[in-house]
Amino acid sequence: MDALLDFLMRFASQLQSPTLGFLLGGMIIAALGSRLEIPDAIYKFIVFMLLMKVGLKGGMKIREAELGEMLLPMIFAVAMGVLIVVIGRYTLAMLPNIKKEDGIATAGLFGAVSGSTLAAALAVLESENIPYEAWSVALYPFMDIPALVTAIVLASIYLNKQRGGRGESVRIWPIVKESLQGSALSALLLGIALGLITNPAPVYDSFFEPLFRGLLSVLMLVMGMEAWARVNELRRVAHWYAVYAVVAPLTHGLIAFGLGWIAHVTTGFSPGGVVVLAVIAGSSSDISGPPTLRAGIPTANPSAYVGASTAVGTPVAIALGIPLYIGLAQALMGG
Repeated sequence: MDALLDFLMRFASQLQSPTLGFLLGGMIIAALGSRLEIPDAIYKFIVFMLLMKVGLKGGMKIREAELGEMLLPMIFAVAMGVLIVVIGRYTLAMLPNIKKEDGIATAGLFGAVSGSTLAAALAVLESENIPYEAWSVALYPFMDIPALVTAIVLASIYLNKQRGGRGESVRIWPIVKESLQGSALSALLLGIALGLITNPAPVYDSFFEPLFRGLLSVLMLVMGMEAWARVNELRRVAHWYAVYAVVAPLTHGLIAFGLGWIAHVTTGFSPGGVVVLAVIAGSSSDISGPPTLRAGIPTANPSAYVGASTAVGTPVAIALGIPLYIGLAQALMGG
């Protein structure tokens, strides 16, 4: 009972973090009809800055890490990317009033990774002085790309069967290329590469690090307003999408948390690293995933998968998922 009470108190304290406050604040002012707007160019610049900061730190830390300690979490990240889509294929896509390709695309988006949710989680971990492997940000593409590839392949197989087996075979490389060229993943990978091959510590310490929390707060505000704006889109599709968008992020995150705990026991993966793995599994892509799926599954309805992700999935992943995983890590592993 004492352990449960301790966990609930930790969970409640996490809900008071400024990161989550700005997200909820954006939703509230949008619900009240505010005409506040953040130009799209500024939003994209903020996302770029945040992911560059995360990537630079990750790249610098990868140089100090051993491949052996990274291998198991990377395998688990790939497994989660595929598993999330397969789960969605045989749950959401099988429900009444759900078009199969819409359900598969939604699962693909929820299997892919949100750079902004990752950045929010890192800010909370650092504010709580919870250590984590900075190289764990490199798990992003190991989950993101397999999820998008799996979704597009499964949707193509289904649509080919619907056409009586006629249709072109699925080409994997164009999907991978599209994912790698996405703005979010490009910024993160660029930061990792620069952190690996250059010495960016001076510019990182004097420029990227001091701006991180302020830029993240603005991003959370924008995401809150965007989430509320997408609610109307979600209302135009089956209500099962809203149910999935609440249940899926937490389910995926808890499965990944369990895998991370295995890595913690076997390889010493830190509690903070376990949280990072759970957060990226519980997130849903908000930047690079939608255009990849639009190109790969053109018959799927973006209102279904983008609406489910932005209006419900992302707020759940940030407001509930991050505090939940941190609370579990502190209760179970002393993080």
